[in-house]
Amino acid sequence: MEDKGYEISFWNKYKKFATTEILMYLIMIIGIGLGIIFLI
Repeated sequence: MEDKGYEISFWNKYKKFATTEILMYLIMIIGIGLGIIFLI
């Protein structure tokens, strides 16, 4: 547990990246869901 500071900095960087990724995935899923609903 010596590299705790590195882990924290890594997670701070990753959090920003992860939030944008999640938003993109949500938009994609919503778009696909709406497309399927409108096709049916």
